[in-house]
Amino acid sequence: MQTDGAMMDEDSVSSLTPLTPPTSEDARLSWLRLLRSRRVGISTFYRLMQENETAERALEVLPEVARAAGVTDYAIAPLKDIENEFAAARKAGARMICRGEADYPKELANIADAPPLFWAIGDISLLKRPKIGIVGARNASSLGERMARKLSEGLSQQGLIVVSGLARGIDAACHKAALEGGTIAVQAGGVDKIYPKENTELFWEIGAKGLRISEDPIGVAPQARHFPKRNRIISGLSIGLVVVEAAARSGTLITARNALDQGREVMAVPGHPFDARATGSNMLIRDGAALIRNVDDILEQVADALEEPMTVAEQAEPDEQSCTQNTIAESADLHRQILERLGPSPLAEDQLIRDLAQPAHHVTAELVSLEVEGRIERAPGGYLMRVG
Repeated sequence: MQTDGAMMDEDSVSSLTPLTPPTSEDARLSWLRLLRSRRVGISTFYRLMQENETAERALEVLPEVARAAGVTDYAIAPLKDIENEFAAARKAGARMICRGEADYPKELANIADAPPLFWAIGDISLLKRPKIGIVGARNASSLGERMARKLSEGLSQQGLIVVSGLARGIDAACHKAALEGGTIAVQAGGVDKIYPKENTELFWEIGAKGLRISEDPIGVAPQARHFPKRNRIISGLSIGLVVVEAAARSGTLITARNALDQGREVMAVPGHPFDARATGSNMLIRDGAALIRNVDDILEQVADALEEPMTVAEQAEPDEQSCTQNTIAESADLHRQILERLGPSPLAEDQLIRDLAQPAHHVTAELVSLEVEGRIERAPGGYLMRVG
């Protein structure tokens, strides 16, 4: 079971053509097997489905596609591994939701790198309601947590679902305050894995009263590489994203950049200039994010999105000459650019994204691939460095 984005195209093909979702257990197994196969990232998954119509057919041609692209000794994900993941999902009470199914949220389907499928535990109906993402510092101040609770409670009272990442600090404060009204936790790692341990009770409460989701395999413990791609789902599910405390170099700012790339409203709560935990949020406001003082400010910013239901944008037809193996060369070029920019000294991930002048979701997907290959490492505080 392997990485995301290893063959990603320069221009995402995730939404070129609406997918026909699987209609049988065997078809669902094939979807998961294709997505879990080595070097099949999101873009490559959609390309293969577009060119072959079914996951079963895509699995048949995948080894030949890999050989044509210069990848030798290729093998698709073992069927036994996929059957084991399905069995673990049943034991955990998780349900697979695939792109194209009625329960797949339309907001998420509208982003460039929408996950082909994800696992869900809890109240699926929350996916159909309007959602606001709230993210922020893990080492939040007491005032920051208080503000997060106040905003979450107010949004719940207005019928909006609060989306966050089940981390300590701001995330946990948001989820707790929104439990009765409805909250969605987007997890890094398997949807059945408790992380962090201090949120054990909250983990179970959200499963019982709200919804937990993850695109990562069942049973996989969260690792550093899971968090950046998790963050794009938090913003992708939401009609707007609110930042409550963020350092100048933080994953929260990468989530905000994802939200901008996805066309979402980005909002931030201002903080004291001397508090390092507020530096990133204040920077967002300086750069154009809406300043948030209360729930009314949020509702004002997302009023248009609440009045006009989101739909998947009309998609252009792909070039008939496009071919999946071509994406490997494009991915390799971005890998080269990343490795040239990184060295043994840590570099902030958001600085790397700015230096490369590429969409955040393109870069973060390739970073996951390079980390899995052992060519880069993550350091505390959102920093990256090259290995060797």
